[in-house]
Amino acid sequence: MNELWRLSALAQARLIRSRAASAVEVMKSFLDRIEAVNPRTNAVVEFRPEEALALAEAADRAVASGEAVGPLHGVPVTIKVNVDQKGYATTNGVIAYRDLIAPEDSAVVANLRRAGAIPAGRTNTPAYSYRFFTDNALHGRTLNPWNPALTPGGSSGGASAALACGIGSIAHGNDLGGSIRYPAYACGVAGIRPSLGRVPAFNPSAGTTERPIAIQLFSVQGPLARTVADLRAALLAMMAPGHPDPWHAPVPFEGPPVPRPQRVAFALLGADPPAAEALRRAALYLSEAGCVVEEVEPPHWEEAAALWRSVLMADSIRFMTPMIEANGDEATKRSWRGWCANVPAPKEEAFHAGMARRTAILRDWQRFLARYSALLCPVSREAPFPIDLDQTEEGQRRILRAQETLYVFNFLGLPGAVVPTDLAHQGVRLGVQIVADRFREDLCLELAEIIEARAGEAGVTDPVPV
Repeated sequence: MNELWRLSALAQARLIRSRAASAVEVMKSFLDRIEAVNPRTNAVVEFRPEEALALAEAADRAVASGEAVGPLHGVPVTIKVNVDQKGYATTNGVIAYRDLIAPEDSAVVANLRRAGAIPAGRTNTPAYSYRFFTDNALHGRTLNPWNPALTPGGSSGGASAALACGIGSIAHGNDLGGSIRYPAYACGVAGIRPSLGRVPAFNPSAGTTERPIAIQLFSVQGPLARTVADLRAALLAMMAPGHPDPWHAPVPFEGPPVPRPQRVAFALLGADPPAAEALRRAALYLSEAGCVVEEVEPPHWEEAAALWRSVLMADSIRFMTPMIEANGDEATKRSWRGWCANVPAPKEEAFHAGMARRTAILRDWQRFLARYSALLCPVSREAPFPIDLDQTEEGQRRILRAQETLYVFNFLGLPGAVVPTDLAHQGVRLGVQIVADRFREDLCLELAEIIEARAGEAGVTDPVPV
């Protein structure tokens, strides 16, 4: 079988540009891999082979005619079903939206196309992209290719599972409370939650309907990949300007030089033993590469976590509750009830006070990150969760505690990259998170590459039988 699917996105693009391999050959390899492994993981829930091959043929014609081509020219990528891709349903994992056909591409899909990538598969998400588990009544359950007893993460669980079993080398995701970083962690791949404003985000199918302000501030679009180099290339493609997003800030990707050797803050933050051991390994690799790694207590941790829960709950009650009650599947409704039982709804004045306090907390974090290039910390306090842990109030309480190390950074709008280490637990390589100041994704990825160089790039697997 043609195994071009095993290559990185950048390697595929080089072969296509040099005509050592055609975009059609790369696409056929991608489609063959879907046919071979997707029935056992259900990561990709819609793909159209004839359309994908026609786009690949057009990509080959552009190379043959000597046209200028983008950095990802001819590379197949996957797109999550909660963003618009022209001609496809933006289902968000909800039966009621199966006929919501996008009139145009979302900003992030349009940018990937401009870079030459070919959107060639739609990946699964939980209903309303709400849970840390990828299952819904419309598309079904996505399984973790490494261990089907564990979640592949959520809400970008289809994206991460696809990468882990070799369906594409770049996947689109989005992150409101960890939905890029946690799936990357759960499936042993890499991912980055960019700073608020780094990647333009707009779904034409939404029309004039806008999400509540907290969700606008906490949610971003970004990539997952199997290598840090591909992650950087995907982010550079996604962040291009030219779309109607008032939050988008066209800040240069490379920031000012930081003092060398780099000082890196290190915090275990109550991580359970497997996650803590992965962190210690990553800290050692950074130290051996010349970084000065110092164990610290980050500022306002518990307060920031509590405020994310409180502020998001205030907006979610009026925004999410009607939709979940009307259209959510039973698992989503149970998960939502567990969330509501564990997170009391704040009064209106508490919401406004929390949003104001966010500025003061972020100011102190910026002072903290002026002393350190970045913070090395857990992705989650626990190893990947067993399937459907959120179906009880007790399980949801455990999740809310474990995932503080994700959602604090959504509250603050800071970038965070996830990279796997060489420590495996229950069949999955455990990753670590690197967080930097606003618009310093370059530092996150630089440090992630140091860890990747020692731990090795993310692997691929045929899905483990259920």
